[in-house]
Amino acid sequence: MGSKSCSSGRPVTHPSTSRLSCSSRPCSARKLSTIPRMATFSVRFLGCKVSHVDAHAVRESLLADGHEERHSDADVAVVNTCCVTHEAVAKSRKEAARAARTHGRVYVTGCGANLAGDAFAGLPDNVVVVARRSEETPRFVAGDVGAIGCVQAEARLDRVRAFVKVQDGCSFSCRFCVIPLVRGASRSRAAEAVLGEIRRRVAQGHREVVLTGINLGCYRDRPAGYRLPRLVREAGATPGLERLRLSSIEINHVDDELVRALRETPTASRHLHVPLQSGDDGVLRAMGRRYSVRTYLRRLEPLREDFNLTSDVIVGFPAEDEAAFESTLGVVAEAGLTKVHVFPYSPRPGTGTAAEDPVPPQVKKERSARLRAASHDACLAHWRSKIGRDDLVLVDRPGRGYGDDYSPWLVPDSAPVGELLGVRGVGIAEEGILAA
Repeated sequence: MGSKSCSSGRPVTHPSTSRLSCSSRPCSARKLSTIPRMATFSVRFLGCKVSHVDAHAVRESLLADGHEERHSDADVAVVNTCCVTHEAVAKSRKEAARAARTHGRVYVTGCGANLAGDAFAGLPDNVVVVARRSEETPRFVAGDVGAIGCVQAEARLDRVRAFVKVQDGCSFSCRFCVIPLVRGASRSRAAEAVLGEIRRRVAQGHREVVLTGINLGCYRDRPAGYRLPRLVREAGATPGLERLRLSSIEINHVDDELVRALRETPTASRHLHVPLQSGDDGVLRAMGRRYSVRTYLRRLEPLREDFNLTSDVIVGFPAEDEAAFESTLGVVAEAGLTKVHVFPYSPRPGTGTAAEDPVPPQVKKERSARLRAASHDACLAHWRSKIGRDDLVLVDRPGRGYGDDYSPWLVPDSAPVGELLGVRGVGIAEEGILAA
């Protein structure tokens, strides 16, 4: 399932954008009568890091066609949706309805549009549901809005962190997961294209690059001889790049070759997000997961001492009883996980467990609260271990940044955004580690 944490409509807040530079060659794409010749637009996303990348791709297509990004009072809104849980679909519909009240046209894109188009039925006529593959969506939306005779010059982005999608889709078919239905089979970008994009992002001013994918460890560029470990080494060697991170990876792919690549690449972050989903072998088999608890623990053991390990867990899966849940709590502690994203089980249409949901909602709620409390305690313990120790923090917003292992730090407000700041931990707060 990967890391599928749902937000309530986060804007893609990258720019200042550069000024328009007019081209002598007019664009020929059609223009809808309801949208001005040069449209203003906003882009929001719900869901995971891949959803963020897909939303950003739509943004770049609209900028390239000469339109202007505006975070309020825009003509056009793009809402890139999530469908990983019933709650995610409901939030996606709510966000689309909100946008429809304040924008001339709303494009509903992403996983929710592909799986749950009916969920957006009954919205106003200015809402367009775009049920297309992620690779096709940017040009469809930009073409529907219509290009103008000006081309957006390359924009320098405000963000210090860039997400680069290297892989999409999944061929694992876990019984609970809807992602293969909406994303399709696993497929990878050519390594040359990925490395070229990383160079471009660094030239734009990004200090950190996060390699993202639905099933990142499945990355393959067979003609060029690339798997993920080689891509990590070469991406991490990009001139000017300060930090390279992986968004999420299945335990099946955390092998010796990848671990060596991470340890031997100076820019590679000491952080891995490795979904667990359950700490009980019976539940894992019922889920259709391709590993055992023993395998999960064995593969993470070499990383526990110096890596920050985070994870996902589904609570209240049909095969989970109290004993299975207690096993999950134990495995979370034994694996040394410092943060767990908790997902109460939600049956999804078209999956192998679509008709199964025997665990009462109140039990799911109670177990979720217990696991979140354990996760919170583990997180604070990890932060306390930083007191008296030095770290390099990449400042990504005023007063905030992330250390080498993706731990959050509170730094002086005067620290420039984008600076790699040497710090020492002096305490902790609810938001992160206090730096001196």
